[in-house]
Amino acid sequence: MIYLTRMPLEQLHRFVSAIAPLREEEWEAFSAVWQSFSCSRKTLLTAPGETERYLYFVLEGVQRSYFSTPAGKEATLVFTYPCSFSGVADSLLTQTPSPYGFEALTASRFLRCTYGQLLALMQQHPAIQALVLKATAFALKGVLERMTELQTAGAEEKFRALMKRSPHLLGLVPHKYLASYLALDATTFSKLLGSVRIGGEEKERR
Repeated sequence: MIYLTRMPLEQLHRFVSAIAPLREEEWEAFSAVWQSFSCSRKTLLTAPGETERYLYFVLEGVQRSYFSTPAGKEATLVFTYPCSFSGVADSLLTQTPSPYGFEALTASRFLRCTYGQLLALMQQHPAIQALVLKATAFALKGVLERMTELQTAGAEEKFRALMKRSPHLLGLVPHKYLASYLALDATTFSKLLGSVRIGGEEKERR
């Protein structure tokens, strides 16, 4: 077990307070269940078919949730990075096996707590239950916005939106995963990468 300093908990506290502030006694109970966890690049944290055991809070690194077809084709669904909750959300909340996998794309550092710990806190503290419900609602909102974007936006529009929302991913994540996330083929993604600036201005053609 890695020693848990106050600094990671302060990051978690700021994140939680922005969603649904807890009273001091509620925060003390909530903060007590988290443990530090680190992993190397390409660590498979939750394999497809497994049941998610942990709620993660990302301190460092980039992770992805993905779906893999029987033929081996992968679709990247979600990227997570500091400071956000992470893990296979549907499996965690239902405690059922999920078809989705969760892996670290870079060396990563987290706080994490078990589903059992989280459930006990929600049962004991209505404010923590409300926090989890609100965090889940924000996650659902993001999923619906992303579905709308994927189904209605053109390739360049999707690329620009990603670069505006998360430009740092370009230097951290293999481009094949970014292309998959945008539902673009590698050739289209490469062309956009060569012609569109992160700020939205077109590059000079070489």
